[in-house]
Amino acid sequence: MINQLSTHRILSIDAFRGITILVMIFVNELAGVSGIAPWMKHMPADADAMTFVDVVFPAFLFIVGMSVPFAINRRLAKGDSVMQLQQHIGWRTLGLLVLGVFMVNAEGGYNEAAMGMSVHLWSLLFFVCVLLVWAVYKLANRTVVYVLKGIGIAGLVALAFIYRGGDDGTEYLQPRWWGILGLIGWAYLYSCIFYQLFRGNVYGLLAMIGACTIFYIIGHQPAVQQSAAWRWITYQSGNAAHTSIVLSGIVLSLIFFDQATQRSVQQRFIQAGGFALILLVAGYFLRPYFKISKIYATPTWCLYSAAICCILFAFLYWLIDRRHLSGWTNFFRPAAVNPLLTYTIPFVIYALLELLQVKYPAFMHQGYTGMLWCVLYAVIVLGIVKGLNKAGLKLQL
Repeated sequence: MINQLSTHRILSIDAFRGITILVMIFVNELAGVSGIAPWMKHMPADADAMTFVDVVFPAFLFIVGMSVPFAINRRLAKGDSVMQLQQHIGWRTLGLLVLGVFMVNAEGGYNEAAMGMSVHLWSLLFFVCVLLVWAVYKLANRTVVYVLKGIGIAGLVALAFIYRGGDDGTEYLQPRWWGILGLIGWAYLYSCIFYQLFRGNVYGLLAMIGACTIFYIIGHQPAVQQSAAWRWITYQSGNAAHTSIVLSGIVLSLIFFDQATQRSVQQRFIQAGGFALILLVAGYFLRPYFKISKIYATPTWCLYSAAICCILFAFLYWLIDRRHLSGWTNFFRPAAVNPLLTYTIPFVIYALLELLQVKYPAFMHQGYTGMLWCVLYAVIVLGIVKGLNKAGLKLQL
């Protein structure tokens, strides 16, 4: 064990995860709605501003960080060796990267004529393979499980070879960018390494948040950007920025839930507030040099977003786990316990509707009616996931 953490599920962490995923589905659908207020959309890259929409992705990163100490300590408590733990982390990272790359290539840049099939059919076949590879099987016969997973892996390889992109159809499947899941994968990997390297020491992790921020700053210096030898720092600066948010989630988890030091609940809330204040102050002093920008993953955006997540979680923890007002969280539970499936369902729906050439009425893409549709859509997705949960279908990397 690295830290002394509770073996019980923390309801507020589950609630934060479920709320974040549901809001992500809402804002992703909202992106296609016109005639709504600017604060309902992502801010432009150079705007030096952020909306609640720009906090959704960092909230996802933050909750990944909050879960890391529990996940690692749980596997160690079950008897995993250090090597088995690294294999698990590596497999999860690879899964996120693969999912991210496939989903990004399905969104644009494809050449259906060269592929010999609709990209939407290709996407649906991809999701079938995802189910085969990453479904949680309850079969006693492990041979059957391995066969099904093998079929899924073979299917992914075949789909990768089938894919073609570019105007002339000569481009293959490639990481044009890593996609949301891929970006989470890199940040998760680096954060797990740092967490283990510093043995869950909060001060060491705080130093790594600072190091990630400095890494980003170095990567955006003109001399580094123009250097062939050092340009890799620029390319990795976004991953460093995202890692700082995941590390912030780890730090907040340890502030609230590490029992190695005897602190009262009140002291833990004070420390969490102090941590949020440090993040806000650091972001304030960096803002003259780096605009608030989700697109550029600037340190200011990272620090402000992490501070907001600290405040939001502290409130949820007080309300749910301290005041025991938790009944309302059951609504978000399907997304909380099956987050990967919840995230992928909208992509399956989109591919299926496009393949069947089903189009939404115009009013569902405009103004307040479009906003209401996005709310309903998120609830519908949650209902689908709830039904799939009851049917025993779960995805787990």
